[in-house]
Amino acid sequence: MLLLVGLGNPGQDYARHRHNIGFMALDRIAEDWGFSSWRRRFQGDVAEGKIDGHKILLLKPLTFMNESGRSVGDAARFFKLGPDDVVVLYDEIDLAPGKVRCKQGGGHSGHNGIRSLHAHLGPDYRRVRIGVGHPGDKDRVIGHVLSSFSGADKTWLEPLLNAISDAAPLLAEHRDEKFQSQVAHLMQPAKPTKKAVPGGRANEDDNGN
Repeated sequence: MLLLVGLGNPGQDYARHRHNIGFMALDRIAEDWGFSSWRRRFQGDVAEGKIDGHKILLLKPLTFMNESGRSVGDAARFFKLGPDDVVVLYDEIDLAPGKVRCKQGGGHSGHNGIRSLHAHLGPDYRRVRIGVGHPGDKDRVIGHVLSSFSGADKTWLEPLLNAISDAAPLLAEHRDEKFQSQVAHLMQPAKPTKKAVPGGRANEDDNGN
């Protein structure tokens, strides 16, 4: 079984915050893949289901971000899961909005949710870092992640959540690098359609350019 964790803070006041993009990703996966209804367990909300035949437990810790490790640690110990069977999705300010990078192990880079997971699981679990951008000044970081996505962010946020959900089978197959490249591929803008011109070559616009 794979434990797929999204980090965030509970409650409607936080629902659209950048810090909650892990929750948003799990909500999209649960909806798209027909998971069970969310229920309270392991100090969090859980939903059960399968992705391409792989058994998955989705977990959104309700301990608030800084104590996320307590919830995830409870679930991992209950199911006797090793680091390879735990994937954590969370916001990353050092990545541009809409970019995704996967890694396993490493430091917490000052992210309090990841710091808590280290304390309860150790550092070797798998991670999906989801870019939300940097405000440009370290003194503005907290306000940045604890503020809601803007209307302009919808141009990349919705496609990104869809791409993460569509590529989720690759996480279940432990193909994290392929997942990362597939999300990037799905996020690429559509190429312009070439127009066929009678008696000549296809043109990309009406001006013959």
